[in-house]
Amino acid sequence: MFTLPLSKENFTKQRTLIAQSEHFEIHSFLYNSGVHAVEIKNAKGHLVILPFMGQMIWDAQFLNTDLCMKNMFSEPKFAKTIVETYGCFAFHAGMIRMGCPSPQDDHALHGEMPCATMDSAWLEINDDSVVIKGSYEYVMGFGDHYLATPSVKLNKDASVFDIQMVVKNLASVNMPLQYMCHINATYVENAVMTQNIPDAALMLRETVPAHVQPTPQWLAYNDSLKTSVPISMLDKPDMHDPEIVYFMDDIARYADRAVFRMQLSDDKFMQTEFDTHEFNCATRWLLCNGDQQVAAFALPATCRPEGFLAAKECGSLLYLQPHEERCFTVRTGICPVV
Repeated sequence: MFTLPLSKENFTKQRTLIAQSEHFEIHSFLYNSGVHAVEIKNAKGHLVILPFMGQMIWDAQFLNTDLCMKNMFSEPKFAKTIVETYGCFAFHAGMIRMGCPSPQDDHALHGEMPCATMDSAWLEINDDSVVIKGSYEYVMGFGDHYLATPSVKLNKDASVFDIQMVVKNLASVNMPLQYMCHINATYVENAVMTQNIPDAALMLRETVPAHVQPTPQWLAYNDSLKTSVPISMLDKPDMHDPEIVYFMDDIARYADRAVFRMQLSDDKFMQTEFDTHEFNCATRWLLCNGDQQVAAFALPATCRPEGFLAAKECGSLLYLQPHEERCFTVRTGICPVV
């Protein structure tokens, strides 16, 4: 294995081949917005990762399929909050705050990590895999202090990949922790969603957040969902505007490893899997309108994405002891039906 440091000064608007092997091609480039990007390509497809902006995955295409949500952004924009550049395939939500804030919360949507300015980034390359890593130190006077080390690993000839987050509390006091691996999967009409946990574990969100503007038709539809089995087929796209959300809590009681699938066609399905002792909650988020179309069939998390105060009040907020470290890993992507 060899390590290749990434330096912002070496990125240009012209795609530059920075590493190549029998199984991989890696390019660096700048978007017109000035955002730095790295493309990692294997025989099955490619990832485009923003190494210095929260290490979000901007683009993911494998098996001739675009895995990303439909959105309004032609390219990533420099931003402080995720809504200012909401066009990526996946981002890290957290770490001390996460979710949709209530009026009483003091944080932005999904916290400080999604668009964090990374301190460093590098590639770890060997014959069988490429890993892109980054480091971000969050420190606030009289407040929290942690080190986040996200990474994405793509193996040769693979159409699935691993998204990892390692977080260490550098402070001398306990640190609150909320984290979600926010995967914005494509919305394909008539796709079928399944999982290895029971339907009864999926709880419809019955509250209406401030950013949701319901119509009378949507309110009636949402009311009907309260007494029906969870949505498993994307056959009513016109009713997924505004969004439909399901929460799954304490899922470790059902399986040690959660496996969620979304069948896109007869020959392909998307899959997201994770250890439920790392992520004991998950969310399903469905939205389909003229500007955004997303079927986030599985968003692994440590708690519901309802903001800091809600997690604190219901007891789902985690705490890291001084110098304690935690690691979270999600495997996601697309697979052929065999």
